[in-house]
Amino acid sequence: MSLSLGRLRAGGTPKQPSDPEGRMTLVEHLRELRSRLIKAVAAIVIGMVLGWIFYDALFELLRKPLESAIANLAKERQIDAKLVFDDVAGPLMLQLKVALIAGIVVSSPVWLYQIWSFILPGLHRNERKWTMVFMGTAAPLFIGGVVMGYFALPKGLNVLIDFTPLGVSNYQSVSIYLSFTLRLLLIFGVAFEIPIFVVLLNLVGVLSAARLGKIRSWLIFGIFVFAAVATPSTDPVTMLLLALPMTALFLVSELIARFIERRRRARLIAQGIDIDEIENAGKVDD
Repeated sequence: MSLSLGRLRAGGTPKQPSDPEGRMTLVEHLRELRSRLIKAVAAIVIGMVLGWIFYDALFELLRKPLESAIANLAKERQIDAKLVFDDVAGPLMLQLKVALIAGIVVSSPVWLYQIWSFILPGLHRNERKWTMVFMGTAAPLFIGGVVMGYFALPKGLNVLIDFTPLGVSNYQSVSIYLSFTLRLLLIFGVAFEIPIFVVLLNLVGVLSAARLGKIRSWLIFGIFVFAAVATPSTDPVTMLLLALPMTALFLVSELIARFIERRRRARLIAQGIDIDEIENAGKVDD
């Protein structure tokens, strides 16, 4: 589908760029990318400083799911499990990793906005209102996914530690446990961004609501496959805790896409534009 057709479907009058053909030079793209990266990295560094300051509280928060899993298993059988450092630099690397992840989570509203601003610089005036919608939903969804992953973590740990044979101690390396935990939290956070990207693709005319409806069953199947592969615990409970909210969010994003297209269609009709001609042209381009 051509870019001009995608813009026509989106409705409204395109923003007039400095280039008459609507293109940015390579140098302008690189400058824009550099500016966005600097702002995003600066926000993450500031968040990292805060994570370093509140490291003790964050470490206790990350250790709590393991302690909860061990306590649950202790009711059924005695398992000698605990966290240990396996190298001299372990405590320092642990604090750096925790501070970094804390910085990424805390600064998520900033770097998510920088991504939005870079990949969609040519939004029409009547589409710029979606910036506020994006800012109001992207960061909460990411943080909500991290929170969901945190509450799912004890279930996965409970399953994995339960495989420890009797008479064998299960001493977890802090670095390995931290990598496992942070990977799970970030996967949940990123996965919860699915509806945002579905709506964005619909806004720019790449993914229509009709096409979403046709491939819905395959996408839902793909969500469950992704949840099974992405969750490091590999247990069905954690997989479902990721797959079910992702499926629900995808279905909500499809409804939003249909609502957007109905409003877009009504606006184009009010402007006297032949909708059937546009849709037929779109099918030919596809």
